[in-house]
Amino acid sequence: MRNNKSVFANIDWTLVFIYMLMLFFGWLNIYAANYDEGAVNLITMNAEPGKQLFWIATSFIWIFLILLLDGKFYTTFSYLIYIFMLLLLIGVLIIGKEIGGAKSWYDLGSFSMQPSEFAKIGVLLALSKYLSQLNINLTNIDTQIKAFALILLPIILIMLQPDAGSAIVFASLFLVLYREGISGVYLVILALVISLFILTLKFETQIAMIITTLVATVFGYLIKKGKNSIKPAIFSLVIALGFIQSVEYLYNEILRPHHRSRIDLILGKIDDIHGAGYNLHQSKIAIGSGGFSGKGFLDGTQTKFNFVPEQSTDFIFCTIGEEWGFIGSVITIGLFLALLLRLIVLAERQRSTFSRVYGYGLATILFCHFFINIAMTIGIMPVIGIPLPFFSYGGSSLWGFSILLFIFIKLDAYRMDILR
Repeated sequence: MRNNKSVFANIDWTLVFIYMLMLFFGWLNIYAANYDEGAVNLITMNAEPGKQLFWIATSFIWIFLILLLDGKFYTTFSYLIYIFMLLLLIGVLIIGKEIGGAKSWYDLGSFSMQPSEFAKIGVLLALSKYLSQLNINLTNIDTQIKAFALILLPIILIMLQPDAGSAIVFASLFLVLYREGISGVYLVILALVISLFILTLKFETQIAMIITTLVATVFGYLIKKGKNSIKPAIFSLVIALGFIQSVEYLYNEILRPHHRSRIDLILGKIDDIHGAGYNLHQSKIAIGSGGFSGKGFLDGTQTKFNFVPEQSTDFIFCTIGEEWGFIGSVITIGLFLALLLRLIVLAERQRSTFSRVYGYGLATILFCHFFINIAMTIGIMPVIGIPLPFFSYGGSSLWGFSILLFIFIKLDAYRMDILR
């Protein structure tokens, strides 16, 4: 029988401890990113470190409320929360504030709120609710379409802002469907689409078509499954060549100029360290200059003199690399790996399908943010502007990630029950 004596009963303190460590280390680096010798008091609501302390303090209010609610609240109101989050995404397109060319924020006076950070909560709850229903089978096409729709609706609304980084995070939830039994063919198709897209941008359309045809011919010769497989193989090749033909249009008409320039940098098509490549160039300098043990807390010159734009948000890992060095970077990555592994272990032990899907979805979202954020700061992925969970400055992201995490902690506390 589950213990109901306290809102803290049965919660996983390992996750809570990792969360607290991340908040503390993250805040130290936000402070460092804003520090200089002549700085006035940074622990005020006029400075980022002071504001982040406010976001951290108010996060604990959300956490207490989450733990106070019955676990069945999240299953009962999943779809309503999802609809409310969709309305927020629609509303921001109408009355939102435009920042950096994207209409992604609500202006709340002294603060701004980014609804896409909270929409992750609604999508994950709705997807968990749908997949936990009786007689749901992801091998069924109708079931797949409905599951896809739950994820695609917010992606479409976010792309209209446009915010490609957040859209990619939502798209990562398709991995959860694979865990729950959807065919791996979808992942193969996705991998092929990405590969063809990169191949075409790297080598131009005609060369990409020749390479694709040669690879398909060699692959077809090696498998030799008979005449029945020839028509599907030819059809697939025609589709692939048609997609290659459309890449240039998609690249030039769908992606924004700054997205194109960042992709061109990664592919080596341009080398503009004073323009489009400035952020990445300075980021690499900052991380590389930290060496093994770092320059020391508050002693990072790249950090102190603001060489890297957005250093307390998207590029917070630069501060870690410069001031804490290789050791600090490994500790940060280790904290994320510990968090992710713990989430997967807990997700696997759930008796409830709802809780298991939610746990894997949470791990997927956090991994996507963690991997892309660090990858873009070291130059192996384009700069798409997504925060490092629990480290980057920002109220919307901190609240969003904290709520996501502690809903799962609450669900895990109910692991001996069956939540639907």
